[in-house]
Amino acid sequence: MAHLEGRVAIVTGGGRGIGRGEALALADQGAKVVVNDLGGAWDGKGADQRPAAAVAEEIVAQGGEAVANFDDVTNPDGADRLVGQTIEAFGRLDILVNNAGILRDGMVFSIDPQDWSNVINMHLMGHFLPTRAASRHWRAETKAGNTGHRAIINTTSESGLFGNAGQSNYDAAKMGIVAFTVAVARETAKYGVTVNAVAPRARTRLTTTTFENSDRAGEFATGERPFDAMDPDNIAPFVTFLATDLAADITAQTFIVCGGAVAHVKLPQVSDIVFKHGKWTIDELAERREELFKNLGPDVYEGPRGYARLPKQ
Repeated sequence: MAHLEGRVAIVTGGGRGIGRGEALALADQGAKVVVNDLGGAWDGKGADQRPAAAVAEEIVAQGGEAVANFDDVTNPDGADRLVGQTIEAFGRLDILVNNAGILRDGMVFSIDPQDWSNVINMHLMGHFLPTRAASRHWRAETKAGNTGHRAIINTTSESGLFGNAGQSNYDAAKMGIVAFTVAVARETAKYGVTVNAVAPRARTRLTTTTFENSDRAGEFATGERPFDAMDPDNIAPFVTFLATDLAADITAQTFIVCGGAVAHVKLPQVSDIVFKHGKWTIDELAERREELFKNLGPDVYEGPRGYARLPKQ
């Protein structure tokens, strides 16, 4: 039995890569899907309606129901139109996958301020505005007596979680999405909404561009193995799971998904504490500084040991 029969989903950035896989997977589980994609290049420039239209057509050809949407989700009117079109086309909305994003990399000392701002705007406003439009709808539905599990799945990044040189704008936005996820989960719980974030590792226009000249480029190369861990379609099953009632009690959480691995990320928490009665001196702090790192284990997820890597199989 399909887990999302009768449900309606929006996927932003659904025309290519990870978003395309998510849209197809949601449809495969019975959801009617609105495929949103402005169709710009990896850096956000330009527009092309063909990617979103092609994915919607693919879903329909496979026996599902889908429509394409080409609105800019960083524009308030565009986000409102996206949700409005969804309600008009399918009569309801149950799932919002915020996936649209761009890159404009640069070192903090040389990046153009407009490039920095554009990336922040795309990721944060591109998550906030569709979420605002969807949550307004769900709030009104709940007040009208229509309840049920609604799901928002946001897209963060390991780069945002652990930091990556040359991506201060992208990292700030992606870590901001984690905080946004927790806050919105608290704000919308009374309306039956679960809100989670997924950090995907996969071969996309963004990752291949980022790492093509680094020592990590090989991680994103096309695999010759029976299982291609970097296939962007590997992300979709877990995202789809979070949209089902099987995950209706999971909210405000962040996960890393890579190949066949799913990792639950500990959100910011107090680790070690030093304490004294009275005001500290610099020398006292220097003497006891190592006490602040007692619980910093060998696991790369627990400290500033460089870009996080999943355990080797």
